[in-house]
Amino acid sequence: MSEETPLYTIGQLARRAGLAVRTVRFWSDIGVVPPAARSSGGYRLYDEEGAARVELVKTLRDLGLGLEAVREVLSRQATVAQVAPAHVRALDAEIRELRLRRAVLRTVAERGSTTEETLSMHRLARLSARERRQIIDDFVDRAIAGVDLGDDAVIIAQWMRELPDDPAPEQVDAWIELAELVADEDFQRKIRHLAGGAAAPEFAYDLRARVMEHAGRALEEGVAPSSPEGKAVLDRVVARDLPAAERDGLVGWLEPLADARVERYWQLLEAVNGREPAPPAVPAFAWVIAALRAHD
Repeated sequence: MSEETPLYTIGQLARRAGLAVRTVRFWSDIGVVPPAARSSGGYRLYDEEGAARVELVKTLRDLGLGLEAVREVLSRQATVAQVAPAHVRALDAEIRELRLRRAVLRTVAERGSTTEETLSMHRLARLSARERRQIIDDFVDRAIAGVDLGDDAVIIAQWMRELPDDPAPEQVDAWIELAELVADEDFQRKIRHLAGGAAAPEFAYDLRARVMEHAGRALEEGVAPSSPEGKAVLDRVVARDLPAAERDGLVGWLEPLADARVERYWQLLEAVNGREPAPPAVPAFAWVIAALRAHD
């Protein structure tokens, strides 16, 4: 080899770039890294420009560009900046798919799922935005069909339909559980009963805060709902002079709020939409119901 213009064999070029010889040979065969000369024995030789091309091809391939895109860059038909956006989109899709698979496998592992359950979860996870929305819309439509909804119930029904167009992979677990929950016929009947149940009392919007504050503290302190101390707590949640009929109606309205699966629905809906679910309220509402019944 000339000392003025060093030339490299494929083996030397591969070692310099940290690549397999067959990789450099393949790139040379397809014209991406053409040889600068041939040895007397007919072997391909490469100059510094060839070495630089190998480094560039290696970098572009490491970034995920296909060989056609690499050809375009090397032949100056396109710049790296021009071909990069398409590959960013492809990588985003690939990353999302990998995270989706991870989410399903994590759920399978946590649940100890059967083969059939795994197939079902994988199918649910891969549904399109339109298909996901159709599942929830069908569920809500069945729940409110033929029910005369008040203004508040109409707003709640709209909330029940809330779904993101493209849930993030970390939200997939919640979506799978939500889809399974709304497919349960017992849960469908429960929601339908709730939709046609007792109307909310006028003080309903303030009631939750009082329940969580006072009944929640009573639970933490181990106060029994039927005890005199429990009666004192109840009086801070519900007016002691509330007529008996209204107290009975209040119990009917509170019972669905103390249902763990109804609360789970709202928690999952919040999680699917990327919001932090509210703290569990069922134990506190159940305490108030027990206190109302004990002190009627």
